Amino acid sequence: MVTLLIFLVLLVFIMINVPIAVALGLTAVLFFVGLGNSSLLTMLPQRMYASTTGFTLLAIPFFILAGNLMNTGGVTTRIFRFAKAVIGHVPGGLGQVCVVANVIFSGMSGSAIADAAGLGQILHKAMVDNGFKPKFSAAIVASAATIGPVIPPSIPFVLYGALTGVSVSKLFLAGFIPGALMAAAMMAAIAFLAKRYHLPREKRADLKEITTSIKDAFLPLLTPVIIIGGKIFGCFTATESACIAVLYAAALSMLVYR
Repeated sequence: MVTLLIFLVLLVFIMINVPIAVALGLTAVLFFVGLGNSSLLTMLPQRMYASTTGFTLLAIPFFILAGNLMNTGGVTTRIFRFAKAVIGHVPGGLGQVCVVANVIFSGMSGSAIADAAGLGQILHKAMVDNGFKPKFSAAIVASAATIGPVIPPSIPFVLYGALTGVSVSKLFLAGFIPGALMAAAMMAAIAFLAKRYHLPREKRADLKEITTSIKDAFLPLLTPVIIIGGKIFGCFTATESACIAVLYAAALSMLVYR
């Protein structure tokens, strides 16, 4: 009965357009007041504060900052050129490039928002200019960005590990196969639709172009290796790996590619 009442109160708050976070908080407070135990209300702010002071949670803003630094420093452009040279000639062309570039960038930012904001702006315009329909281009960008929270270093994995006590390293390891399967499924779907709707593909890059793109993107491509490898092999924690990602991204953006 109490559970049903709590649910109904929450539903009423949502129906009158109270923000979800506020609705959840007010429902909890009303529940504690209804119990008539003032000690629970005293514990509530303490528990709320304690849940946000975990050292592991610091990794989240640092990974977001690393992604933003790479977006503003031109790193995403180099990743795009590398993916375009390697896989732009297959059916689907720039659509396939979008998926591969997001897989690479996901290993740096761990955020779907960072992926969509950084690579999405470049790739959407490139696909539209290349003959893709705007809606189809936007769908590819949005779908490919969802790989970000799955492939490590994943911000949701860090959050889940911090709140439940599960090893973040094991969560990172668990994200590789699902992320790869997601990417493979998206690429297969794009290839199928490309043949069906006669979507354009890029000209096959020669060895010189591929070599140049690899040299140009070599340092950015090391970022996932440093972050994920160091975390998995126990060289540093998730928070420390996020800080290293920020320093590395800042060095690339401000010193190497300025």
